[in-house]
Parts: sequence; C-alpha cells; structure tokens
Amino acid sequence: MKTIKKSIICKSIKDYSINEAIIRDYQPKAGDVAIFEVLELGSLTAIQDEDGRNCHIFEGDRIMVTFGNRYASNQFEGYVPVGYHEEYDLMGKGGVAGIVKSMYYKLELTGPTKLKLIGYATNSKGEVINTIYHGVKTTRFRPGKERKYQTILSIGSSMDSGKTTSAAYLCRGLKAAGNKVAFIKLTGTVFNKDRMLAYDCGADYSTDFSELGFPSTYLCSMDCLMDLYAALLSRVTEMNPDYVVMEIADGLLQRETEMLISDKTFMSTIDHVLFSSGDSLSALQGIITLRDKGIEPFGLSGMINTRPLLVDEVNENLKLPVLNLADLASPAVVESLKGVSAGTTVEQNLASAQFILEVA
Repeated sequence: MKTIKKSIICKSIKDYSINEAIIRDYQPKAGDVAIFEVLELGSLTAIQDEDGRNCHIFEGDRIMVTFGNRYASNQFEGYVPVGYHEEYDLMGKGGVAGIVKSMYYKLELTGPTKLKLIGYATNSKGEVINTIYHGVKTTRFRPGKERKYQTILSIGSSMDSGKTTSAAYLCRGLKAAGNKVAFIKLTGTVFNKDRMLAYDCGADYSTDFSELGFPSTYLCSMDCLMDLYAALLSRVTEMNPDYVVMEIADGLLQRETEMLISDKTFMSTIDHVLFSSGDSLSALQGIITLRDKGIEPFGLSGMINTRPLLVDEVNENLKLPVLNLADLASPAVVESLKGVSAGTTVEQNLASAQFILEVA
C-alpha cells in the first residue's frame, strides 16, 4: 500500500519534506499542501488521485491535499481555518480540506470525513508548498486583446441546474458542425468530472482552474479571477479554436458568478450566453436578472428539460428557445447563435429569439 495517497490538486508536487513541527504555529492559506491522517469516514470515502482515478480512502490512511475554501449549496460550505484545529474536514473529492460551516441537509447524517493534520509539505528552503501557479507561469489579463474565436458562457440558476451538461453537449454540437472547440471551467472546486465530460462530448481541448493549482476559486478577488481567465485562455488559444465554451460554477447570486457577470470588462469578452435552470420560475427570474445586467442568452437549457410541464410554462411566458440535449448536440445549434449575442440590445435579441422559435 502506498504511504501517502496524493489528491489530483497535488499532482504537481514531486519533491517535498513533511514538516510536523509547524502544525500549531503556521497559519495556512488556500493552496497550501498538507498531509493528513483519515480519522473517520463521512460522506466522502474517496479522493481523486493524481491520475484522476477514484481512490478509496480508509481510516488510518494518509492523504496529501490542500487547504481551501468551498461554496457548494448541494455539498459543503467551508473555509481555510484560522489557527490550529484538532480535527479538519475533507470538503472536496479533488483534495480540499478546511473547516465545514454548513452542509446540504442530506449530508448531515454522515457529515464530512474527519482528518488529523500530520504536517505541511515543504520545499528545499523549508517553505510550505502552495499549489496555486506552482511551476506555472502567471498571465495578466489584458483588456481589448484580439480574439479570433467566439466565446460562449454557460451559466445557471444554481448548482446542479444542468449548466455543465449543457455546456458539454454544446461542445458536441459545435464540433459536429465542423468547428474546433475548447472548453474552460473558470470557477468552482477542484474535480475533473466536468472538464472530462466536455472532452468526452467532443471538445478538442478541455481545462479548468485546477490545472493552474487552484483548489477552488471561492473568495478569489476579481483581479485574481481575470488573470486566471487570461491564463486559461492562453492555453486554449494555442489550439486555435473556433469556439471556446466556458462554464462558471454555481448560480447567478453566488459571489464569483455575480462579480463576473456584473463586470463589463469580463462580459465584453463574451459573445453568447447559454442559461440553465431547474424549473420555470427560476428560469423566468434568471432571465430578468440577466437582462437587468444587459445580458441576453441565446437559449435556455438545463434540468428544466426533465419536466415537460415546466418547459410548457416557460414557452408560455418567455420568448426564448428551450434547447434540450439533442438540440445542443446537433450541428444545427450554430443557427441558434446567429443574430443573438450577449452584447446586443434586449429588443434585438428578442426579435432573433422569436425568429428561432418560429423556424424550429
């Protein structure tokens, strides 16, 4: 059995020592690498290892993960702790530890997996290793930089509203139409399932924030998010895409999502928006919220498509095409993008959306 099971967020960590002497005095920050002993299993009984494999963990195992913050309405809300704690919580399968503040009600019976801090991973200089931009060159965001591709933003009303699946199937449709397609997940908590789904659906290249060492993007500053965005774009532009499909995690009211869609500089880089929702009321209110910010989606998708009655309600109250997975995966999806862009006026987009509905 391996001595230490390394999580995927720590895959770039090769040479290190374990410093046990500083565990009570050192104040951790997001991205700091540490070794923990599993004390008690809770809702998470596995981690994604450095190869992306589902690696089961057991009481007594030692695992390498990072400290981080997490916002997940259907999972955990948790934070990098202040000071030393006797026990810590495993908050994300990709390798995020901290202290849980709240959790989804279905997790309350089992709770989080409990950990004991053994020591910090340190480099040859005795410094605690941090995964963020570890061995990776940073990139500064430059406003007005020319882009030779179109960027489509996938956002949703909440976590699990269907935005990842919608984005992945959109990649499939764009690829089927003969385009070169890249996928980016800009915000969230480390877990490679989403980018792998997009890749399996046909994206030529798929990446996310964790590839630059971020265990999560929760509580990042706007400047940090924009530089991260630029760094991820610099990676995908190397394959000269026709389209970049990008997902932002969680819902419209979540901190980072709200910051990004409210920022004119960020939105100036977005050509089209796809909105996902789980029900008719959140669909209607979500569109109102987006229009108040001057954003007009080209279509509505997501979990609402699992409820035909709610789709009927949307069709009766909203002049916007509702696209199911078959629609998104079809090469004809490119027709839905014509004349409907995030930056045009609501009146112009409504007219185009109405035309799409009539010819569909």
